[in-house]
Amino acid sequence: MLELLIVAVASGLAGFVDAIVGGGGLVLLPALFATFPTTHPATLAGSNKGAAVWGTAWAARQYARRVELRWGAVAPAVAAAGVGSFAGAWVLTLVSPEGLRKALPVVLLAILAYTLAKKELGQHHAPRFAGRREALVAGGVGGVIGFYDGFFGPGTGSFLVFLFVRLLGYDFLNASASAKLVNLATNLAALALLASRGHIWWQVAAVMAVTNVLGSLLGTRLALRHGAGFVRWVFIVVVSALILKTGYDAYLR
Repeated sequence: MLELLIVAVASGLAGFVDAIVGGGGLVLLPALFATFPTTHPATLAGSNKGAAVWGTAWAARQYARRVELRWGAVAPAVAAAGVGSFAGAWVLTLVSPEGLRKALPVVLLAILAYTLAKKELGQHHAPRFAGRREALVAGGVGGVIGFYDGFFGPGTGSFLVFLFVRLLGYDFLNASASAKLVNLATNLAALALLASRGHIWWQVAAVMAVTNVLGSLLGTRLALRHGAGFVRWVFIVVVSALILKTGYDAYLR
């Protein structure tokens, strides 16, 4: 019961962070690995997805009701992300992501430096493309990050938010709203693959799902209330934490 309580609390915090700007895996996955150290990593990843998908779905629903999404871009990004995530999860069952683990903190550091240098980045919603071109760029983002999420995962939501801001010209609030729908597709696809291989604890995932939704509810409300500037600062904090965590895991652990 104590173990279940620990991961339930971690899942709630993960849902809160993930609803605002992504990065919930930074909280929940380490908690799962620390609490169940002898369990197969794929099982813990599957259980994480089994909980996170509910919080992500709730956040996506709330954003879709309150933010005017550009469905011509979001729809192809969602479709490509689902295919990419399924492929990434399949590759995960075959090879180790160790090389990617070492590159991740460097990539995140570059993203943080760029965001801090560009003070106006993501403050104003000014889409750079329209029509087919926007759909192609968004689909490319969805496919690449979807594969990454299925294969490895940490920072997926943050990568999506940054690329929607940098490449498509969205503000941080609209980027976060769009990222939630894409992230939902990646979670569902990876979950389907991992569940089919028996890599999920349904009873643990069910408890974590409840607290994840509660955290997501609070995080979504704060993001919608305070807007793009608030989301930008949460993004900076989460990416900074991701750099520290992934750097430690890759080079010091």
